[in-house]
Amino acid sequence: MDARTSPADAPAANGKEAIIKVRDIVVGFGDRIVLNHLDLDVYRGEILGFVGTSGGGKSVLTRTILGLVPKRSGLVEVFGENLDDLNETQRSAVERRWGVLFQQGALFSSLTVKQNIQFPLRENLKLSQGLMDDIAFAKIEMVGLKPDVAEKLPSELSGGMIKRAALARSLALDPEILFLDEPTSGLDPIGAGEFDELIRTLQQTLGLTVFMVTHDLDSLHTVCDRIAALAEGKVIAQGTIETMMQATHPWLRAYFHGARARAVMQGRG
Repeated sequence: MDARTSPADAPAANGKEAIIKVRDIVVGFGDRIVLNHLDLDVYRGEILGFVGTSGGGKSVLTRTILGLVPKRSGLVEVFGENLDDLNETQRSAVERRWGVLFQQGALFSSLTVKQNIQFPLRENLKLSQGLMDDIAFAKIEMVGLKPDVAEKLPSELSGGMIKRAALARSLALDPEILFLDEPTSGLDPIGAGEFDELIRTLQQTLGLTVFMVTHDLDSLHTVCDRIAALAEGKVIAQGTIETMMQATHPWLRAYFHGARARAVMQGRG
């Protein structure tokens, strides 16, 4: 896809289903406009990497889609539903179809890993304790943690284990969409690479659609099917990593051709 193609035109251009559709979104805090008439599509079954300047609004868009940050105007559709048109029951039904991994994991510090994973199950379903235990252990295994982690508190886990435990919780309700906010932030290169591999494996195995806010160039190269770049409150380019490398916007050139980018490419040589 050409970096100049408008996201609004993308479905007609490639025939793919937009499972998330954002149109003309405006979000601001006081006098500061963060998202300025932004458009974006996320297609079913893809891993979309969402990049942009530090503090430029990447996480704000995620939280706006999730309904955690109010928008001033615009449209958000998920699964073909305009979220503004849904009542509380309908909204809850949509929310059960997505999972979220926040940047620092956001695990409940007073709950064990098993209890954290079971939290969305208790909130949304009526299941026996035995079945919830089975589900929790299955999710723990799914993200590559050992069974004994189930009874540990977040304070007893390493940074990488916290990320995996939070990922297990995000998968508790078998979502169709997974939102990841800087999933490899704070991880060493080996841990980050292993986490990227885990995301790709889960996406392929479970048929997930993944919306990944990231600044990790390795992640963009290894796991993302498509990349969208945010600057000045808008999506300024979108496409494959090859498309982004050819983009002429000054920020994109600095990001994808800077010293860190060259180091990543040399590491792949």
